[in-house]
Amino acid sequence: MKCARIFVLLSAVLATAFNAISQQQRTSATTVSGVYSVTFNLNIASTLPADTTITCRAQIAPNSSDLALSNPGRAVTPVAAGQATVSGSQATCAAEIPFSWTLTAANDTVTLSYQIDAVSRSGAVRSSARQTVRAGLPASGGANLHVNATI
Repeated sequence: MKCARIFVLLSAVLATAFNAISQQQRTSATTVSGVYSVTFNLNIASTLPADTTITCRAQIAPNSSDLALSNPGRAVTPVAAGQATVSGSQATCAAEIPFSWTLTAANDTVTLSYQIDAVSRSGAVRSSARQTVRAGLPASGGANLHVNATI
């Protein structure tokens, strides 16, 4: 009999706590949207064939713990691509990444992943990739990010 009372009391406490957490998550979720403009400043380490094309791809996502549990369908990770402009041993590549996420108030950072490829007609490929560059989540509208890389 005592075990049954303890179980009922424990169940009531857990249900109350779960409801309070659920309500807090619903009320503290915020939708943020805008555009990240990512500019890659590239240092070309060695001579590339004249017919080489350099492309950049970027992907940005909020920290997974920030996604509102009530809206898992909004967890789309946007990806953007651009083509570099080369000047001697330097190149610049830009990509604009529109985003819209529903987030909790737990954190205000995102993670940028990118890949830069240099491909010539002969098939030679040179790549540079980075998976975790932390950046701040803009209050509204978007942000400009600058990344230095060597290819």
